[in-house]
Amino acid sequence: METADLKKKYLKFFLKNRHQLLPNVFLVPENDPSALFINSGMHPLVPYLSGETHPLGKRLTSNQRCLRTQDIEKIGDSSHLTFFEMLGNWSLGDYWKKEAINLSWEFLTKELNLDPERISVTCFAGDKEFNLPKDEESAATWQSLGIPSSRIYFLGKKDNWWSVGESGLCGSDTEMFYDTGKKSCGPDCHPGDNCGKYFEIWNDVFMEFNRQADGTLEKLKQRNIDTGMGVERTIAMLQGKDDVYETEVFSNLINRLEKISGKKYEKENKKAIRIIVDHLRAATFAIGDGVYPTNTEAGYVVRRLIRRAIRYGKELGLNQPFTFEIGQEVITQNIADYPYLNQNKEIILNELKKEEEKFQRTLEKGLKEFNKIIASGLIGKTKKIDGKTAFFLYETYGFPLELTQELAEEKGLEINQKEFLQFQKEHQEKSRASLGKKFAGGLADHSQVVTKLHTATHLLHQALRQILGQQVHQVGSNITPERLRFDFTYPEKLTAETLKKIEEIINKEIKKDLSVKMEVTSLEEAQKNGALAFFTDKYGQEVKVYSIGDFSKEVCGGPHVSSLKEIGSVKIIKEEAIGTGKRRIYAQIE
Repeated sequence: METADLKKKYLKFFLKNRHQLLPNVFLVPENDPSALFINSGMHPLVPYLSGETHPLGKRLTSNQRCLRTQDIEKIGDSSHLTFFEMLGNWSLGDYWKKEAINLSWEFLTKELNLDPERISVTCFAGDKEFNLPKDEESAATWQSLGIPSSRIYFLGKKDNWWSVGESGLCGSDTEMFYDTGKKSCGPDCHPGDNCGKYFEIWNDVFMEFNRQADGTLEKLKQRNIDTGMGVERTIAMLQGKDDVYETEVFSNLINRLEKISGKKYEKENKKAIRIIVDHLRAATFAIGDGVYPTNTEAGYVVRRLIRRAIRYGKELGLNQPFTFEIGQEVITQNIADYPYLNQNKEIILNELKKEEEKFQRTLEKGLKEFNKIIASGLIGKTKKIDGKTAFFLYETYGFPLELTQELAEEKGLEINQKEFLQFQKEHQEKSRASLGKKFAGGLADHSQVVTKLHTATHLLHQALRQILGQQVHQVGSNITPERLRFDFTYPEKLTAETLKKIEEIINKEIKKDLSVKMEVTSLEEAQKNGALAFFTDKYGQEVKVYSIGDFSKEVCGGPHVSSLKEIGSVKIIKEEAIGTGKRRIYAQIE
């Protein structure tokens, strides 16, 4: 079975079982300041899992593109990926454990034709801290389907408890594993021990709690089912491979890289080749979704991915530009499912080329810095470059340790490798903690201040169109509890006088205390009735339309106040260019 077949089978199966198809949305979360990228299939559904009504109903399914960098240091092994696709199905207060497990079993054994005798499962063993019982209901359901108790394992919350972070949505789960036929690791060998014998196929999460900041569990308004099946890992398993890079998802990318570099995908080259094709695949999709390489937030992640790929390219002897060639292959391979990549091809390839040129200049500066360090006499009689200096070259100029070692050897010097690795480890821990805050915890922030700012973006959007013309439209936004950021189309810098007029219009409407109303309708009907909708790729057939009096009407899925008096007053604090024909406004609530 190939990747396209798996995706079609999955979605067809759940559509047949009365689930509605969700759109495959952009990688950048629309209304979630707490995350840089969509990192799971359930990510766009957080408000609805918390109890908000979804316009498509209570049974949903999707194939969602995702980007995750928490495990970036693991990229290079046979299974971890930065960019991946996730298949999922959800019940928002509809069916529960028995039906979810039955659907999983039917898909695995009937649609994928997996041998039932090779499937084992794990269930939640209960937890004294949370005062939660053993999940006998799931185990009984599995037994009714023919899985003997000898292949049902009860594990603790480390293995069979799912949560978005230290606080937030959570619940027990049941996981499905397929016996690969490999030799067991010993008498205690079991699913989930990562020895390689058992391959995790699927995970049904029984989401029924919201964990508070103090650690207590609060029951959700509804019990939800949340499942996820990673496309790339599953297709590798179905094809009898234990390396995701040996599937057709990556084969063309690796072949192209082999031709460019003259190096084969074998032995000591494997890690570098895996990192390069993974990172450039992720960067290509991200740039296609409008995230360009920069020094901050999501743009910084994209820049880091590209530069890391370039660094590993040097291990393959690649000193000429090559990233755009891999980017082109990614585009060609994904045109059928993601036509927007081809539509944005010129932008994507130009951004890759520009970033490669910039990084080359940075590396040249790093070489000059290295020579300065040597000439300074700081090395002294020890003939050693300390770890702090080596890490400075790595972090500031992108010098991998191997490159610094090579340069040092030419000068008859050594690197304090142990010290370098300590600095690297400390940096990784700080980065992981920082990203952890971005990728977990407060998914889909619906706090009072964020809700106010989100509603204010509707007022800002309409005020801009009134003053600058109807050709102005939103191209992006980002909201944090501190400020809103609104991106829009316009070719010129806005004067201080124009910004003042826009601000006055917004605050005038707020003083009127207009009501905010929501209705669910079809996208076609919404547009026919005058609702603004510039991100149609993100929407399904049924959408939410928010009207602010007679002033504004937009298709939107974010949080809103019920009346404008809740907002207070809005102050524009900055306006700037973000590219050809695009501007950005920052505003706060006073």
